[in-house]
Amino acid sequence: MTSFPETRLRRLRQHPKLRDLVRETRVSVNDLILPLFIHHDPDHRQEIASMPGQFQWGLNQLETEISDISKLGIPGVLLFGIPAHKDDLGSDSYSDNGIIQQAIQRIKSVNSDLLVISDVCFCEYTSHGHCGVIDEVAGRVDVDNDKTLELLAKQAVSHAEAGADVVAPSGMMDGMVTAIRSGLDAHDYQHIPILSYAVKYSSSFYGPFREAAEGAPQFGDRKTYQMDVANSHEALREADSDVYEGADMLMVKPAMAYLDIIHRVKQAHPDMPLGAYQVSGEYAMIKAAARDGLLDEQQAMHESLIAIKRAGADFIISYFAKNFVEGSGSR
Repeated sequence: MTSFPETRLRRLRQHPKLRDLVRETRVSVNDLILPLFIHHDPDHRQEIASMPGQFQWGLNQLETEISDISKLGIPGVLLFGIPAHKDDLGSDSYSDNGIIQQAIQRIKSVNSDLLVISDVCFCEYTSHGHCGVIDEVAGRVDVDNDKTLELLAKQAVSHAEAGADVVAPSGMMDGMVTAIRSGLDAHDYQHIPILSYAVKYSSSFYGPFREAAEGAPQFGDRKTYQMDVANSHEALREADSDVYEGADMLMVKPAMAYLDIIHRVKQAHPDMPLGAYQVSGEYAMIKAAARDGLLDEQQAMHESLIAIKRAGADFIISYFAKNFVEGSGSR
């Protein structure tokens, strides 16, 4: 009797010792990067209401958290700063004594082997909450791209000097990779890679993040410099541009509603490491649904991470990183 392929695969899945062996896509702890929010109050430890299980961390609280992350085997963190002082230029972001600069040094003193990626942007540091220098022309308010590039390079160099392993520009400014690469190289940081938020959509899924990072825009929105959610060809042009400018790695953000984009970018640049950011809204939705008994949190978490990996992501920035290891281990 003929054994159909589906029947054969069903037999293998039913065998407890073969089930994982024939699984096509796997997510392990080595695929995950955990975002952290660093608060200017050194003793601060505050759970983020819209993101249960996630916290704002003061510098004096970091040692315990970094030790926990290290014990779980999570390979790296992505840092966002919440400064005490905000101004029009976001000067804390490139200050030698800025909150992220201090955090990098504190983290490295606990675990020098932990990969530290610093977000390079201005929304958390500016008084207006936009991702660069504001320009007002003929009654129209927008970000001045070229003035912002100068400060992005300054910020990236400052983070590298503090000990960041990777800088990750997220503001979607035209030419940001070229400006940062030039700035790093001019200060002898040729070895510091750039992880570019190459494809970053203007998404409603960022809502909880703006509470967590205390960086919501005070007026207008970011649609002039973040991507239209309806555009896919634009994603490829943005990725192409950042590769041409010298990005070492690419990122797509958000992840779950943009699996097609992850796949297309990976197909276009198969040799470029590609990250996907499972953003705050994606995390919050699963948490809220699980809290109300609508789904199993662990299963939904695993399924969502596998989907992102299956689409083509080489690594995933996710608030679930600790849950993944603590709940059921790598799969």
